[in-house]
Amino acid sequence: MAEANLNQVHSALPTRRQMIHALGGGLGSLGLLSAFDSTARAAEGTAVHVPAKAKRVIQLFMNGGPFQGDMFDPKPQLEKFAGQRPAEVDLRTERKTAGLLPSPFKFQPAGKSGVPVSELLPLTAGCIDDIAVIRSCYTDNPNHGPALLMMNNGTILPTRPSMGSWMSYGLGSENADLPPYIVLCPGKPVRFSILWTSAFLPGSHQGTYINHRDPVPDKLIPFLRNPDASQSQQSAQVALIGELNRMHLERSGPDGQLEGRLQAMETAFRMQFKATDAFDLQQESKATRETYGDGHFANGCLLARRLSERGVRFVQVYYGDGQPWDTHSNHNDQTRKLCLDIDKPIAALLTDLKQRGLLDDTLVISSGEFGRTPTSENGSGRDHNHFGFTTWMAGGGIKGGMTYGETDDFGFRAVHNKVHVHDLHATILHLLGIDHERLTYRYAGRDFRLTDVAGRVIKEIVA
Repeated sequence: MAEANLNQVHSALPTRRQMIHALGGGLGSLGLLSAFDSTARAAEGTAVHVPAKAKRVIQLFMNGGPFQGDMFDPKPQLEKFAGQRPAEVDLRTERKTAGLLPSPFKFQPAGKSGVPVSELLPLTAGCIDDIAVIRSCYTDNPNHGPALLMMNNGTILPTRPSMGSWMSYGLGSENADLPPYIVLCPGKPVRFSILWTSAFLPGSHQGTYINHRDPVPDKLIPFLRNPDASQSQQSAQVALIGELNRMHLERSGPDGQLEGRLQAMETAFRMQFKATDAFDLQQESKATRETYGDGHFANGCLLARRLSERGVRFVQVYYGDGQPWDTHSNHNDQTRKLCLDIDKPIAALLTDLKQRGLLDDTLVISSGEFGRTPTSENGSGRDHNHFGFTTWMAGGGIKGGMTYGETDDFGFRAVHNKVHVHDLHATILHLLGIDHERLTYRYAGRDFRLTDVAGRVIKEIVA
């Protein structure tokens, strides 16, 4: 009798797809489509191919592109040839540049390893023995949009899944109550949400965007709670949706994209009760908050630690609104201020992770989408430079206290042990236990992967 009644109800109701479409619109309504059970769902396929050295990743992203010669790649030849334009630097970037522009910032050997670090980063220098500095990175395009896509999505095309989405798809989540991929960004970089898209992967693997400018949990995630239904009312609705879901699947068969969307909604429902704790920085001691410092980047680094220790697979921390490191003029003054703002939080994050025993299996990476030219633009600025820039990695199976690769005498072009963005991605996946050539997804008649048809693991920096 109950089954007959349900069938009668079902015949009069819209399809599940129609109902989901009608209910869409904010996390409050997503609560109506909550978990059919409270257990964590595994990834579509566990992709561990080699022993993993890292379980999670924190990416610190300096959107706009810092100048490598100011921070980790000293070039004394810039002073000697200041104002000149030798043949080695007669390269075309995005705009026309003039002669060589020396960096005014001094370098000192740091740590037991003696790796040189700029005076702009005295606290980060204290962590250099845990850091591998890659001085020979390069990418394919000197424009922000394509370069951001390459660094985040492994291609200049806006139709491919992001790195975090691939990680979520391959490894799943360690916490059913939080998204596996969270993006902390106080505003909108160029290209915005396409940088954390899941594209053709199931929607549950898309990055969850959090504008963390205001660290109050209810402001960090607006519309988190359902204002119109209590938890018990939502539970009753869940039971009905679950039964409709069962009958829909019996009638139409599996639907991967729809199931991915539902899984994302289930996570949103559970976040109503769990996210407040994860995002509440007031639970940290005053001493800890002071160690990280003030400002959105400091808050982002502290949130990244809190999310990582709760099992979030991939956390991105973008620096600032727009492209703060895009210093086409007044470069030296801007860089001094920017480095002052990142030095304390970065050192605090690395130290905090290490003290908590998390650095060993947490990979921390930092870079921009490209670097900047050693030649001047507009007298006091520097143009984009995709020929050579610096990235660093720490923790998660990385050999600390070392440099890898070289740029030319002026820091313009990578010339020795060159590292393409595909190589960075291959190495990151390798440290997570994933063979980048085997993590694939078949779509539109071909197999896609993060590294496309390229990429090699930088084994020299792997412990």
